[in-house]
Amino acid sequence: MRFTRALTAAFVLLGLAAAPAAADSSPSASASEGGDAPTTAGTSFRTAAEFEQGQVATADGAAGDYLYWSFPADAEQRPTVKATVKLPETHAAQTWRIDVYDGLRRRQACQWGAQTRTADAGTSSLELACVLRTVRAWSEPWANDPLPGTYYLRLTAVNVPASDLGVPVSAEVRVESKDVGGAAAVDGSLAEPLVPGIAVTSGAGEDDEDGKSAVLSAIEPEDGWSSGWWSDRWVWSGIGAVLAALAGIGGYALTRGSGRPSRVPPGA
Repeated sequence: MRFTRALTAAFVLLGLAAAPAAADSSPSASASEGGDAPTTAGTSFRTAAEFEQGQVATADGAAGDYLYWSFPADAEQRPTVKATVKLPETHAAQTWRIDVYDGLRRRQACQWGAQTRTADAGTSSLELACVLRTVRAWSEPWANDPLPGTYYLRLTAVNVPASDLGVPVSAEVRVESKDVGGAAAVDGSLAEPLVPGIAVTSGAGEDDEDGKSAVLSAIEPEDGWSSGWWSDRWVWSGIGAVLAALAGIGGYALTRGSGRPSRVPPGA
């Protein structure tokens, strides 16, 4: 009976522990309820138009322009950036490219996806995609790992023929992320996410002479920035510990025998 009660209690703990893990495994991207997606794009990193993951940002421009947007990405997310370029009816062959930079403005390589595509003459539109590596909560200084914070998206046409320079185009961009979870967790986290203005705000004292604070980026994940220390690997570590304890209890119950051997000599 004692062993049965221990098994019952352990399975209850397993059920409670697995519930948060199942909740954390769902995709994190969703449309933002805090505002509308931008309808214009910036022309540099400093003027990049901000939008949330799950939104569709649009902009009108011209072939040869640099179009910039920015979006937030948190630890243990794997962002997928997609862009659609709509071209005029008459144009020469054009090659379009999408580049993604992290909060330190380091260009991040795409794991897969059509990052560069060429639209033949007369093609009405083309689509680009870039699947980034999983964002890490912390990284070595020498590494080029993507880190939590603001990410910049740049869309432009490369090697545009002179006859097509200035031809009007329109673009749509969107970002969605898959929550990788504890499989990508690391021991450590950044003190602050890599958001424009965060370093100035963190270093400013309470008695600032100007009485002004740095203007931070207005975008962040829907649930706020994660602290970096919690992940579902803690849940699975707890489950492993419970299973190990159950194995020990079961082994003891099977090998302890029926108690002390009798002291009466055989045949007495």
